[in-house]
Amino acid sequence: MLKLKLKKFRMKPTQVLINGYVLIILIGAVLLCLPIAARSGEFTPFSQALLTSASATCVTGLVIFDTYLYWSVFGQLVILTLIQLGGIGFMTLMISFLTLTKKRIGMRSRLTLQESVGASAVGGIVRTTRFILLGAVGFESIGVIFLSFRFIPEYGVLKGIYFSIFHSVSAFCNAGFDLFGGKGRFSSMTVYQTDPLVNFTIMGLIIIGGLGFFVWEDLFRNKFHFRKYKLQTKLVLVTTGILIFVSAAIFLLVEWHNPELKEMSLPERIMSMLFLSVTPRTAGFNNLNLNLLNDTSVILLILLMLIGGSSGSTAGGIKTTTIAVLFLNVFAVLHKKKHIECFKRRLESNIMQRASSIVMLYTVLFITASLVISLVEQVTVKESLFTAASAIGTSGLALREPSLYSPLSLVILSLLMFFGRIGGLTILLALSDTQPPQQQMPEEKITIG
Repeated sequence: MLKLKLKKFRMKPTQVLINGYVLIILIGAVLLCLPIAARSGEFTPFSQALLTSASATCVTGLVIFDTYLYWSVFGQLVILTLIQLGGIGFMTLMISFLTLTKKRIGMRSRLTLQESVGASAVGGIVRTTRFILLGAVGFESIGVIFLSFRFIPEYGVLKGIYFSIFHSVSAFCNAGFDLFGGKGRFSSMTVYQTDPLVNFTIMGLIIIGGLGFFVWEDLFRNKFHFRKYKLQTKLVLVTTGILIFVSAAIFLLVEWHNPELKEMSLPERIMSMLFLSVTPRTAGFNNLNLNLLNDTSVILLILLMLIGGSSGSTAGGIKTTTIAVLFLNVFAVLHKKKHIECFKRRLESNIMQRASSIVMLYTVLFITASLVISLVEQVTVKESLFTAASAIGTSGLALREPSLYSPLSLVILSLLMFFGRIGGLTILLALSDTQPPQQQMPEEKITIG
């Protein structure tokens, strides 16, 4: 009888994943509350530590305090650890540790890991986990090497290496936390606005981290043979390329007379606009004063933040493949096709149902949160929309310092960040009934459009 009860209350893999992230956020908040975590040596209020912990674990970058000016080295290392756990996924690190200790990995752990990394099947999941971990360490190490060429001469050996590690991990995990507060509070990447080495290294890490673990594996296996790539890889690469270069071109056109670009050469302007098109897709670094941007650029930034990165990556958001499916469905309807087709392949029949559910869920939460924030804070709709998009898209960009928001708005932003990192589909599966209903209702047509 007891076994039956335990079996009844056994959590699903999606629920294990959600509870795991909640636990990490709470532990991080407790550690950040300690006096040793702050430069002042004083306790940090739990609500403020909780937002910082949630922001780091959900790799968002929305912060109340400047990371460098407020937090001690201990506090910064706690934040860095949370970023790494949130970016790669705690289940990935846990399974990797178990494989090193030669312990057997059960089916439930494999299923939870499958949900964590967004794998399509359980088979080979442990091997894939090792590949993810080695890939992450490899890419982050390359980032450290490139950044050290700039930071070591500027900050000295120890501080330069520390800065290189912190920003490489933060960029790869699409977190957006930085340690440049010593050059100006919340200055972010504006201090390296025209530096090609720092800009392209950070951009490269953001893009690689946002492509997705299974895209890396496909690229590693098939090198530059595009035809051999899986459909997932092709969709991710094409959609990511369009988002980056089309957005950069629009930004360049709209912001041509921006005061911050006035002293820049054409290559520097192009680099800045490329950075501006890459970073809102859940990374959160900014190399320009966002309050000086044209409203058209702000709207485009909101759209990019909502879209985010790709499935199974360090990024959040609706995801590139979800948006691609919606557009492909439009083409299928226009050509009166029963199925969505792309690259001479037919997508599974229920993919549109899942994609529309995710987009609808994100949209409802995004708009509702925006309305509440606008009402509570008495700010413009543009600002509330931007802030909500930044949180749910796990971007971290802000037109206004989060410290100026009320506790209610901070709680809303924390929940949006959590939702954005876990993903709409994961939460829907966690809340849904395990067994789908077997009975079919009578069909009846309605008119739409």
